[in-house]
Amino acid sequence: MTRPVKSGAGLPLARRAAQACLDKKASDPVLLDLRELQAVSDFFIIVSAASEVQVKAIADHVEESLGEHAGVKPWHVEGLDGRRWILLDYIDVVVHVFHEKTREYYLLERLWGDAKRIEIADDRPA
Repeated sequence: MTRPVKSGAGLPLARRAAQACLDKKASDPVLLDLRELQAVSDFFIIVSAASEVQVKAIADHVEESLGEHAGVKPWHVEGLDGRRWILLDYIDVVVHVFHEKTREYYLLERLWGDAKRIEIADDRPA
C-alpha cells in the first residue's frame, strides 16, 4: 500500500492532536515542524505517559478527538499491543505517544534536532 500524498493542512490538525494529548495529561509535549526538512510528514507530536495504560488512553483520545472534530482517521497505527510507543500516522501529522522510559531510550526529538519547535498552548479550562 502506497502512502497517500500530504494535504498541506497539517498545523491545525497538529494543534488539535497536541491538545487531545494534553487532555489526557500527557507530559513533555513537543511539536516539531518538519516541513523544511523534506521529511515524510510535516509535523511530529511527541508526548510522554507515565504508564502503559496512559499511553493507550492518550492514543485513543487523539484518535477519537481528531475523528470527531476534524473528521479524519489515522492512515496507519503502530504499537497498540505493546503500549510503550504508539504511533498515529495522519500523513501530514504523526503523533508519537511514548512511555517515559521508552522516550528516554529513543530520544526521537534529538534525531529531529534540526526541526523547528512550535509552542503548544494548553487550552484546557483551569
